[in-house]
Amino acid sequence: MKSLTIVISGLPGAGSSTISKEIAKELKYEYFSPGEYFKKLSGSLTSKSALITWSTDIGKSIELHKKIDEMQIELAKRKGVVICGKLSLYFLKNLADFKIWLEASLETRAKRTAMRDGISFEEALEIIKERERRESEEFKRIYNIDYYSLKNFADYILNNENLTVEEAKQKILEKISTLLV
Repeated sequence: MKSLTIVISGLPGAGSSTISKEIAKELKYEYFSPGEYFKKLSGSLTSKSALITWSTDIGKSIELHKKIDEMQIELAKRKGVVICGKLSLYFLKNLADFKIWLEASLETRAKRTAMRDGISFEEALEIIKERERRESEEFKRIYNIDYYSLKNFADYILNNENLTVEEAKQKILEKISTLLV
């Protein structure tokens, strides 16, 4: 079986991390998430931790972001990896074999985040809105990239609004099956 570099992205709460991990597990690929690497700087992997990290000097550091970008570029060159990151669609546009953008409504994304992080729907909704605002602002400042145009770099856009993780995983595996041979 051929080794690929697969990139999966989407707005906060769209399911990109969960589905990316499942695809990596299924294909026995390495998994990397620039966003999880970034969140770990706050000591947590919740959506709120991304906001905490963005509010620190290190979170705003261009050097940190360039380091994370270099990490994902090097991994992408090796193949046999699923990379889950918003900017990965942009940075790996010429290295990735297949790029996926996941879509879901704000309400669905907030419900998923609330369940995952053990918080109320209202709190999750506010966190997601603030994350989108902050990430949009910072990506523009650091890279001059429009946050909401990132999905334009995808080869495949999957609306997983009403899909289970397993159903979304199967749809993606069907799409990439011809690339794996």
